[in-house]
Amino acid sequence: MKYLIEFPKLLLIIEIMDSKDVLKMYMKSFSEHLKEIRKEKYNSMDAVAQNSVFDSSNYNKFENGKGNPTIETILKMASAFKIPPKELFDFDFDIEKYKIDE
Repeated sequence: MKYLIEFPKLLLIIEIMDSKDVLKMYMKSFSEHLKEIRKEKYNSMDAVAQNSVFDSSNYNKFENGKGNPTIETILKMASAFKIPPKELFDFDFDIEKYKIDE
């Protein structure tokens, strides 16, 4: 199965063994990056809630890798952190280790 994966630092056409596992690993990296951004901008998840349209429990699911944010949610997060949306995806993720050797 071939996928086109495009991110600010990554554009590859690859074959992936199990796309669900790759998505899970990507979401883990995304949630860790989100937590780093939040700690730089605010002290707590409650502070995020006070400065955005999120309540802390709703935001918490994204930081814990339990939610899959929509584009609208990404835009709201970027607005809450006062950053461009692409910065939410500016983290290292080595997709090469999921490539199938032929």
